[in-house]
Formats: sequence, C-alpha cells, structure tokens
Amino acid sequence: MSSCLLSLYVLTGCHVASRRCLPPAANRRVRARITGRSETPAGQLSREFGVRFTSISHVSYPAGVTQLTTAASIGRLVRDARKQRGLTQHELASLLSTSQSAIHRIESGNQNLSLEMINRIAQALESPLIVPGGRNAMNLSITGETALHGSITTRSSKNAAVALLCASLLNRGRTRLRGIAHIEEVNRLIEVLQSIGVQVTWSSDEADLTIVRPEVLDLANMDVSAARRTRSIIMFLGPLMHLADSFRLPYAGGCQLGARTVEPHMQALHAFGLDVIATEGYYNATALHSHPQHTIVLTERGDTVTENALMAAAMTPGETVLRNASPNYMVQDLCVFLMMLGVEIEGIGTTTLRIKGQAELNKDVTYTISEDPIEAMSLITAAVVTHSELTITRAPIEFLEIELAILHEMGLRFSIGQEYRSGNDFTRLVDITVKPSQLHAHEDKIHPMPFPGLNIDNLPFFAVIAATADGQTLIHDWVYENRAIHLLELTKLGANVQLLDPHRLNVIGPTAWRARDMVSPPALRPAVCILLAMLAARGESVLRDVYVINRGYEDLPTRLNNLGAEITQFFG
Repeated sequence: MSSCLLSLYVLTGCHVASRRCLPPAANRRVRARITGRSETPAGQLSREFGVRFTSISHVSYPAGVTQLTTAASIGRLVRDARKQRGLTQHELASLLSTSQSAIHRIESGNQNLSLEMINRIAQALESPLIVPGGRNAMNLSITGETALHGSITTRSSKNAAVALLCASLLNRGRTRLRGIAHIEEVNRLIEVLQSIGVQVTWSSDEADLTIVRPEVLDLANMDVSAARRTRSIIMFLGPLMHLADSFRLPYAGGCQLGARTVEPHMQALHAFGLDVIATEGYYNATALHSHPQHTIVLTERGDTVTENALMAAAMTPGETVLRNASPNYMVQDLCVFLMMLGVEIEGIGTTTLRIKGQAELNKDVTYTISEDPIEAMSLITAAVVTHSELTITRAPIEFLEIELAILHEMGLRFSIGQEYRSGNDFTRLVDITVKPSQLHAHEDKIHPMPFPGLNIDNLPFFAVIAATADGQTLIHDWVYENRAIHLLELTKLGANVQLLDPHRLNVIGPTAWRARDMVSPPALRPAVCILLAMLAARGESVLRDVYVINRGYEDLPTRLNNLGAEITQFFG
C-alpha cells in the first residue's frame, strides 16, 4: 500500500476522513456513502485496510439551522471549485465523461460518490477536494501556555510583493525589489516568470530580488502547474495585454474561500481593449491595443481588480481615470512603484485614481516593499491570545487603525510610538506594544469593509480574539462563502463557536484552550488562527500540513520561537 496520506476536507463540521492511498480495488469495493455519518464504509475501510475515520467535535448550531450532510458539503466544494475554474456543469460533465444531470446531483448533495470519483473530480477541477499530505508535508508541534515577550519586526507585504512581481513585466529595464518575502506565493510566481523567459536573481543575502524581462516572452512555455497554485496569476492579464497580441493563462488557484468571480477583472480590462474568454481551464485573451482616454468605473472595489486596471493603464498613453478603485495597502505600493517607472498617478489612497500612462516603461529601479498590516495584526493577535506583553515594530498604522479601535473598545491595553516612514518613503509606520489585558466582547458585530474599514484579511483574527474575550461576539464575514466555516475548527481547541449561516459566526468566550492534533484548514488566515490558538492551549498540539501558512508567512514558527514560543517543525 502506498504510504502517502490523503485528507478529505469536509467543511461543515460533520467529519473529516483520513485514509492511506488505497488500491483501485478498494476504491471500487468501498463506496463512501456520503450520507452524513458513513459508519459502514468507515468500519469497512478500518477492517480491510487499517484506515481510521476521525470525527470532528460536534459543532453548535442555533435553532432553525440544519447541519449539512457530508454529501452537501462535497457538493458545495465541487460547485465552488467549478465556478472558480469558470466551467459550466456541462463542461465539467464532459471532462468527467458523465452527464450534466449527474453533476447537478453531485452539487445538490444527492449523489453517492466513490473515493475514486472524488479523486477524478478533484483532478478535473485541479482543486484540492482531496489534499495531499505526504511524507514531505510540513507539520508543527506546539507546546502551549507559553508567554511571549520581546519585540518582533513586521516583514514586507505578501500582497504587495505578488502585485509588484506582476508589475515588473511592464518594465523593460531592471527591477530590484528589496525585502521581498520568501513565501510560497512568491516562489510560485517566480517559477512562472522564469518559465516564460524572465531573468530572476536573488541577491547574495537573499533579501532582494532582481527581475529583467526579455525582449520577447516565451508564453507558450509557461509553468502551468505553478500558475494554477496561485490566484495572483490573474494579475498577469494587465501587463501581458501590452506585450502580446494574444495569450492564455490557466485558471487561478489559491486559498479555498468559496466562489470568487473574475468577472470584474474582465469588465475592467475590456475597457482597455482586452477580450477574455474563459474556457477549458484557461483564460484566452486577445489584446486589441486600443488607447482609450476616458473614465472607467470598476464594478467591484477589489484589490486585484484595481491592480490589474492600474497595470493596464500604466502603458496606455494618455489619461485614464479609475473610479471605485481600492485604496488598500497593496494598491498604494503598486502606485508608488509605477510612479518610479515614470507613470503619473494622482489620488493614491482614495477611490479615484488618475493615471497618465506611457507607451514604454524602461527604467532601472529599486523599490522597497512596505510592511504587511496583516502580519502585524497576526502578531497583535498572538500577544492577545497568549496574554503577553509584546512589541510589534514597523507596523503600517494607516491600515490598522480600525482594528486597534475595536480592540481598544474590547479592553485591550496597548501603546503606539511615534510615526516614521517605510523604506518606500511613503507608508507610515509605528511601533505597537500590546499589554496583557482582560477583554470583553464587542458590543456591535465585527465585520470587514473596504479600506479604510476593517481589513477583510484581518477579520478571522477577531474570531480567536473574541474566543479569548468574556461574552458573546457576532462575526459577520459577508465577503466569502466558506471562510467562516473554516473557523469552526477552533471548536476542536475548546472554543464555543456557532455557525449561524455560511457568513456569520457567534463566538462565546472566554475559552479554556486545549491541545489537539489536527490538519490545517486549506485557507491561509484561518490556518494561522488555529496556530495562534494552539499557542494558548494547554498541552502539546500538532498542526499538520501547513503549506498554506507558508504561502503567506515567512519563517513564522522560528520567529515566534524567538519570542518564547515552543514550536517544532517536522515532516511526515
């Protein structure tokens, strides 16, 4: 029997099934009756192949909310992954050599599935319905109830880094990015860039990255596997429309947070003369090379939508006005970088951007990426949950003010030092010292809003914080369909978290955190939330297959250990 381990993620709190890779005969004989409990198949697997099905702790549901069956859970995953790939039910049916009605039954939760069929669906959608966790998977062992102390520096922004890597394609000169994070999301984009002929070189101390675009990109040689593992690949559309008459990009991957439409990207870029048709797992793009000089209203104030439009406008001669643009931190970084290349931009930090593009961008530039407000919030949360005094240096205060205001209302004691500038000479930084505090629940619901509201990526941290606080807190994640469900994993560590609907959580604290051996959720911020809760849990916890954390954080376990945490990395 193969020694690789497969974990089937079921996102409603019903149960998670873990099995070793079974021979084809086992897949045929043991049909996973996806009808809730699966005792018979589990027992059969256990007897015949030594496989163990592990139940999740029961999750509390309010009156009127029915706990979904496992079939419905898998159906939702299939539906979301299909939509994210831009496939119709008919197209997915064709890939699987089945009928559209069968796909409809699967997505509706009305179809029994074999383990073999689940594997086939996952391969067709190129989505981790079944996530490999083989011998090389990184796992963490965490000894909890250890106070943190000292200071820790906020590192550069992951979301800014990936946008700047994409924007480097615009520059015919040499681009040097200082302080870029060594994270998996960056690594995937580097692999894609190198595969199409871009020269990418790390400095001797591996702190800086130099990028040189060739005269002609080898787009036919694109590393499709790497491209599919990062949602950031969608931001190649804006630059490539100026560099090729036609091209195609594989559908984007990334965190499993539910269906996220790419239609706003298509609408924004269509105004610049880019036609995109999504079919058979690819975005097929044709550039008309028109030069509009008009106002474009973005239908969604999304960060990556705004970045794509900015990069399209940067090499469109004349003035373009973007309305309803995101003024978020990674967009501001991109604006400052483009200005270094010679693009004139007015309105940085507002929802209206005026861009005067250039027909060619050819400069040797060095740009220092600003600090990551999401990482800073992660570190603030670590201090709160472990009741520690901790100083977070180089925190971008403009993008943390709402979060800190809410924490102040919940009773958190902290101090903020004098402002200074980031290495890009634009972003405002401060040092924040968090002190041990007795928190109480926030009186109002906690929900994200576009900047300058509470950052969407920071919302999950408030679930852990609310579990630490005394009282009942409502968390409303209106943006994503599935992220709130991932946060139910906190119940395994002792938290009282109730799912009201796919977007709302009721969190009742305080929590006596307890250790647990569990698999990391497939979404970045919820996975970090689990890790931070484990720091406060009594005993030794194990968090398995933490690749998703490495997508967005550089050396987080080591850096937490420098503050007094006890985290050991192991593979297996």
